[in-house]
Amino acid sequence: MYIGLMSGTSVDSIDAVLVEFNEEGKSSSPHILTTLSHPIAPPLREDILALCTPGPAELDRAGQLDRQLGQVFADAANTLLSHAGVKSSDVTAIGSHGQTVRHRPPGTVTSPFSLQLGDPNSIAALTGITTVADFRRRDIALGGHGAPLIPAFHHAVFATDHNRAVINIGGMGNITELAADGSVNGYDTGPGNVLLDYWIGLHQGAPYDRDGAWAASGQVHSELFKRLMADPYFAAKPPKSTGREAFNASWLEQACSGLEVSPVDVQATLAEVTAASIADAVRQFADSGDVLVCGGGAKNKDLLSRLRRRLPDWSVSPTDNHGIDADWVEAVGFAWLARQTLLGLPGNCPSVTGAQKESVLGAIYPA
Repeated sequence: MYIGLMSGTSVDSIDAVLVEFNEEGKSSSPHILTTLSHPIAPPLREDILALCTPGPAELDRAGQLDRQLGQVFADAANTLLSHAGVKSSDVTAIGSHGQTVRHRPPGTVTSPFSLQLGDPNSIAALTGITTVADFRRRDIALGGHGAPLIPAFHHAVFATDHNRAVINIGGMGNITELAADGSVNGYDTGPGNVLLDYWIGLHQGAPYDRDGAWAASGQVHSELFKRLMADPYFAAKPPKSTGREAFNASWLEQACSGLEVSPVDVQATLAEVTAASIADAVRQFADSGDVLVCGGGAKNKDLLSRLRRRLPDWSVSPTDNHGIDADWVEAVGFAWLARQTLLGLPGNCPSVTGAQKESVLGAIYPA
């Protein structure tokens, strides 16, 4: 058994899963035993989001948050085991992605890096379980973006004999292209839920737009949509990855400058940008096939409706219909990556990240 821990760009909770894999080299059928959405306390969330923006005393704040998050991730794992009635000694390892607070991929700085907090030493010490973490930096050391990392897992569990795109809509959106010939490609498509969550929180005090109902009640503002979609990231060629550093409140406010747009219409326009950027990526991949959607956006009925309108020749459905609940795909993916590491098997896809070669990812922190 393995545990996967994942906290994404939205910083809304820690996804924790207890999962079993088959005993063969390639895990094509993970079996989820127990899941848990572990809350991140509002003050801690505010500290995380504050650190995502450059500011004073960053080193001290990062060091303290690293320890705090390590303790919270450990709490999530221990609570998960308690709910499952499973002893820590029965778990082979924890795969922890950590919380990304800064992502500077190739092309944005002289020495690219990606920083995730959530001290794996604390996780191993407080759970008594070997922990595998720091998955991105080996790929970056090999010239890659270190993201997205889950396409290798998508290939292991979702590949089929026809064209298939797997879309994760978390804070950011990303696509995994599983071609009928067995090749794998992928990249971050742009903003997913991050600005939708920010905007509804600002104007309605809600953590997210349930079912996309608020966005669905508005109208897309054509000029704002045009300005947002003109961002050079959307036209850039892969490999590429992104985050809050590029798509944030300032980016949105700059695009809105000089326009009279009601808040609800801004929300509708943001939803259309998410759908359009994803649909553009899918169409560039192939003319038809099926689209599997996971992440929080898979529960957003309005987003799925917008995707279906833009992809009439594709079958669009959540990954729930293909064996893994959409809410837990990424967390299972990091349990799988921990397993790959312990087996000495590659965890990255150079065709996705741009790394020079396949590599075992992550560092191992013994119990």
